Amino acid sequence: MYNADMSDFRFFQPIVVRYGDLDPQGHVNNAGFITYMEHARVSYIRQLGLWDGKTFLEIGFILARVELDYKAPILMTDEVEVGVRVSRLGNKSLDIEYLIKESVTSIVFAEGKTVQVAYDYHDKKTIPLLESWREAILGFEGEDINILQGDK
Repeated sequence: MYNADMSDFRFFQPIVVRYGDLDPQGHVNNAGFITYMEHARVSYIRQLGLWDGKTFLEIGFILARVELDYKAPILMTDEVEVGVRVSRLGNKSLDIEYLIKESVTSIVFAEGKTVQVAYDYHDKKTIPLLESWREAILGFEGEDINILQGDK
């Protein structure tokens, strides 16, 4: 979907499938997949030291877009992990890709992408992506990230 394979992901967040995540068919509800992506995204930025997790007013970005392709259902007994990687850095935004998979068998449950916009919650406006974020992300991900100029 996004020209990435498992080896492109350097960060994986384990996910515990909870009974409350299941729908009447016995698999994780569609919205649960997006929650798993969100949990993994927050863990990723905390791992990189970009946010301390103390106040959401300091998280530094806001969700602008979500794409998700479902591949297979997740059952309560599956061992799930979500791969996270930044694939594009712009002036004010970045693309984050996700690989939701079974950690033992590597069966892919879903592939997704979000667009995050750098955002100041105090002033309620978009801001340029902080240089400290660029440095941390490039340092972790390497130089394979698409760097665009002139985005909004």
